[in-house]
Amino acid sequence: MKPKKYIGAIDQGTTSTRFILFDHTSKIIASHQLEHKQFYPKPGWVEHDPLEIWENTKKVISATLEKSNINANEITALGITNQRETTVLWNPKTGIPYHNAIVWQDTRTNAICTVLAAKYGDDYFRRKTGLPPVTYFSAPKIKWLMDNVSGLKKAAQNGELLFGTIDSWLIWNLTGGQKGGMHITDVTNASRTLLMNLETLDWDSELLKIMGIPKNILPEIRPSSDSKIYGYTFKNSVFLNEIPVCGCLGDQQAALFGQNCTKKGEAKNTYGTGCFLLLNTGREIVHSRYGLLTTVTCKIGKEPAKYALEGSVAMAGSLVQWFRDNFGLITESTEIETLASSVKDNGGVYFVPAFSGLFAPHWNCNARGVLFGLTHYINKGHVARAILEATAFQTREVFEAMQKDSGLQLKKLKVDGGMTANDLLMQFQSDILNIEVIRPIITETTALGAAYASGLAAGFWKDIDDLATNWQADKTWTPSMNERTRQVEYSKWKKAVSRSKDWL
Repeated sequence: MKPKKYIGAIDQGTTSTRFILFDHTSKIIASHQLEHKQFYPKPGWVEHDPLEIWENTKKVISATLEKSNINANEITALGITNQRETTVLWNPKTGIPYHNAIVWQDTRTNAICTVLAAKYGDDYFRRKTGLPPVTYFSAPKIKWLMDNVSGLKKAAQNGELLFGTIDSWLIWNLTGGQKGGMHITDVTNASRTLLMNLETLDWDSELLKIMGIPKNILPEIRPSSDSKIYGYTFKNSVFLNEIPVCGCLGDQQAALFGQNCTKKGEAKNTYGTGCFLLLNTGREIVHSRYGLLTTVTCKIGKEPAKYALEGSVAMAGSLVQWFRDNFGLITESTEIETLASSVKDNGGVYFVPAFSGLFAPHWNCNARGVLFGLTHYINKGHVARAILEATAFQTREVFEAMQKDSGLQLKKLKVDGGMTANDLLMQFQSDILNIEVIRPIITETTALGAAYASGLAAGFWKDIDDLATNWQADKTWTPSMNERTRQVEYSKWKKAVSRSKDWL
């Protein structure tokens, strides 16, 4: 038998699924990626097919092993990272979902959230969960499905209904599915449901009663890195051998872990479909006063959980994808940098991408996307630049709120995700924040965080200090914008945001 020298990570994101094999130095040995279809049944509605996601997961694993010529017996353990909040309800006896997955971006639960906020107030939910009652999170999506899909309440009574975010759906299928699959989640994903109590790290009975959600459909909450092992791959899933599945982190917590931001006061920003800035607050639960979220960042084995402040931007890379697909001005997402570089500045144009409302720090579900400042002078280059700058402006709003909440003055920001390959965006981000922006050599930090979680549990890596030696900087951007320009640009952005609010 070949020695076990790799860690496998399933990275299931909003637009695609990847499988990556890492060695002990965190080097990517092989990977494969497949996109899945996005469904938009109505304005503001976003869905995925859970069965397509599961099939794609099997395909990317098989393709990675095949093209790398690596035997599954060489894999020590598997970790999973996933799009958070996206909600799946399925029948454990048939393995068939009752409905398409409702994606985190979906806003159909706005009426439910409005009623919850009016009746109980934001503070009630924030005190327990660190989250406001908004469409982003899983519990309102579960409630909507229970109220609108015929037979679900009876199915729950008969033991024929399970809920899971995508991590739970994949783990259940990987470890046996209908033949005894493990129904679990980790603390980071559970903390995004609006149902888990941050202090007890368990499902909150009062919140379940308010939402009308039966506890028996919920997964067991486990540590993010668990030496007790969640379960083993089932031979009929994709592997011919049993591989321990023992690491799981929601995608943004995984990126924080992969960026080696394991100490209090360390922060990272991920530029993916959305944009997510997290600040590690250690064992302290910091309740935000400035529109941020409080979330669990990880729980390693029996160690106490660690927490973070998070600011979420709904539209980042997906905005570039929208620009590409809906307008046809570029054929590849990477071409937006060239187009944006064809002009010296934004020409006075500001784009507020509130397609699903505004997330942190505004939390305005009724805002909608706007493009301000159009004149005869404006061309497609200015619009492309405004689209890129929107991500950096939104990040500054979150950054400022984070410093107020934490009392910390951040001097640098670690960045990762596909958009960090865009030098124009990263330089503007450094300019508008007036701090260093640092990209690591390994930018696939989300998958790496999941690999670290499972590798620690399986003994592939010794401890956190062992992981720290693998992190290296690739490129650093330093601010070059003068202060007056910085403040003028930011004030115009905030003016545009104020006018996008409450459009509906």
